[in-house]
Amino acid sequence: MNIHLINPNTSHHMTEQMTQSAKAVANAGTQIIGRTPKHGAVSIESHFDEAMSIIGVAEEVRQADSENANGMILACFGDPNIWAVRELTDKPVIGIAQAGFVMASMISTQFAVVTSLQRTVIIAKHLLQQYGYAHLCPQVLAVDMPVLALEDDTAFKAIINKSIEARDNGAGAIVLGCGGMSHLTEAIEQAVGIPVIDGVKSAVKLIEAMVGMNLKTSKHGDLAYPIAKPFLGDLQRFGA
Repeated sequence: MNIHLINPNTSHHMTEQMTQSAKAVANAGTQIIGRTPKHGAVSIESHFDEAMSIIGVAEEVRQADSENANGMILACFGDPNIWAVRELTDKPVIGIAQAGFVMASMISTQFAVVTSLQRTVIIAKHLLQQYGYAHLCPQVLAVDMPVLALEDDTAFKAIINKSIEARDNGAGAIVLGCGGMSHLTEAIEQAVGIPVIDGVKSAVKLIEAMVGMNLKTSKHGDLAYPIAKPFLGDLQRFGA
């Protein structure tokens, strides 16, 4: 089974980090292939960043399809352009936010999200509403640090502090709101004392199950392949 992990931002270091997290939980027969777009922002922390990421991601989805991917992970907590990505392939595609919510909902009656910047809190809340989990997640907390700053000890301590705050306010589990936090899961869980869920690892297990069940993205309705039409300018390569 070949699972392609597509990092919607252009930071190779983050792709490698998330790929290693994915490999740590993958079945013995599963190959994880990390993909970094050639076009896009170095981190995704706004609606504009999300919009600008679609070209690079679309190219990686097409390439993954040509390499016979069995499934794909969209490895950014905003699940940017997830519906457009699903239009492009019949392979199962899951975003790490949705994966994290699914897992949290099965082990707790109330969970919290701990994310990076304060401005992304509303994006996480929109996703919770979109996926139907808002009633299970009353808390979305931010350490208010950029994605690319999540490596240092200050960020680690801030994530722990916010997770403890969420726990003390009733959360039974924590969903990490950034793929760049995936390598910290076990250490945070040990410090906080409740389950801590990483969407990258969660997505791997869900995709493995979907592929095992031979589930594919439905091409009936709005997730049918895009209508073939000409594109102009730099986007001609996407047109018919």
